Amino acid sequence: MSKNFQVYILGCSAATPTSERHTTAQVLNYHNNYFLLDCAEGSQMQMRGMRLPLMKINHIFISHLHGDHYLGLPGLLFSYHLLGKKNNLNIYAPAGLKEIIETQFRISELKTVYPITFHLIKEGRQLLYEDKNITVESIEMLHRLPTYGFLIKEKPALRNMRKDAIEKYNIPVEKINNIKSGKDFITEEGLIIENQKLTIDPPVPRSYAFCSDTGYTENYIEQIRNADLLYHEATFLHDKVDLASEKTHCTTIEAATIAQKSQVKKLMIGHYSARYDNMKLFEEEARTVFPNTILAQEGMCVKIGDNEKGNII
Repeated sequence: MSKNFQVYILGCSAATPTSERHTTAQVLNYHNNYFLLDCAEGSQMQMRGMRLPLMKINHIFISHLHGDHYLGLPGLLFSYHLLGKKNNLNIYAPAGLKEIIETQFRISELKTVYPITFHLIKEGRQLLYEDKNITVESIEMLHRLPTYGFLIKEKPALRNMRKDAIEKYNIPVEKINNIKSGKDFITEEGLIIENQKLTIDPPVPRSYAFCSDTGYTENYIEQIRNADLLYHEATFLHDKVDLASEKTHCTTIEAATIAQKSQVKKLMIGHYSARYDNMKLFEEEARTVFPNTILAQEGMCVKIGDNEKGNII
């Protein structure tokens, strides 16, 4: 059975909140490990409303230093202090955020009860985080400030052992890991049992590409190619393509074109300009280029990939 891999939408508005939409923030859950992608104002209230485990977040990724993507962070850090957080908090962000947060703490004379480690995101493609299951790397965007997206990729898993093969060939427990790694099995009689008779292909590694504020560029198409889910900003409908270019943002058609050219499996658009009320128009327009498009909407949870198999351990 594949591990949980899903994203929760806390906010999907651009620049300013509206009466119905908060600005950008998402929580990613991989096998009950939680990561925060951007932290707009109101993010902790949204997490509480969605019953997400606030205290389990130990890694926060900030795409850039426009306020609609990080202004919720100071409040969240103060709350962590008051709630007695113990674990180290890792914050990944472009230059400047560390100074902003330390200034807040200095003026308010706060010394947090938990340690904070700032990780600087630099130009180019950078491995930001890695554990035994996933990696997170930066994606360089095209925006007015240094801006980055994030590609979260699942590591290839070991092969899946067939339960019936264990019984049929009387395979001892100590041999199973070698077989899962791709090796054949040799019986006590010296008979070689090929690995393909003993195992099933593991699920194809899944990936989620979070593409924050950006003008239209094809520079990262290869990096996000074949992602299971692409979140891409689509601030304007396509009749505002000139304005989008001026503001270094994208339209629905441009986001869908990126999805089409990178051959992702599903596109989720968001970061809608506050001038719009009818979000259905965004979905309809994007689907003229990339049919498998959905709208980012507050409170939704989107599963990334679908890799379920039976008769495996």
